[in-house]
Amino acid sequence: MTDRTTRPLLVIAAFAASLAAGLLVVLWLAGGLSSVTASASIGGPFQLTDQVGQTVTDKNLKGKPTLIFFGFTHCPDVCPTSLFEISEVLRAMGKDADRVNAYFVSVDPERDTAAAMKDYLSSFDPHLKGLTGDADAVAKVISGFRVYAKKVPLKDGDYTMDHTALIYLMDRDGKFVSPFNLKRKPEESAADLKRYL
Repeated sequence: MTDRTTRPLLVIAAFAASLAAGLLVVLWLAGGLSSVTASASIGGPFQLTDQVGQTVTDKNLKGKPTLIFFGFTHCPDVCPTSLFEISEVLRAMGKDADRVNAYFVSVDPERDTAAAMKDYLSSFDPHLKGLTGDADAVAKVISGFRVYAKKVPLKDGDYTMDHTALIYLMDRDGKFVSPFNLKRKPEESAADLKRYL
């Protein structure tokens, strides 16, 4: 084949591959793919520090259902909104909120120290724990949960972060179940979460 005919074929093949990958993600988010397959590839060992300096590892996920959200304290909208929605679900759970883990994992360890996380989370439900660590520890958990996170420079020399905005639901064994839907009444989300207690 000549270079002229090979190049369009490569473009078409690349487009088809990206289309297939996109379709898989959409099916997964819609619940069309078995969560058994997904659960095997999301999660894994990690060791981070919470906002009061306590070590938290993947072993802390065992014994309780867990909600995990990845974000950063300088996030202007998605993060505070999601954390507020998680807080509302925890409030709607009443005393059962003590039987759930809820983690906010930083994708910006450069700025999100334990102290910064503690200050930031003071506006949300006290059950929420903020997890951070050094760049390698954070990179490991980001990779394990297949989170997209990228530093984006701003014109003033500062930066922001692009990142995955899913809430991960893990079961009592620390295995991924599915993305957790917060786009409903807090009471409905709470009732759904109670099924995993």
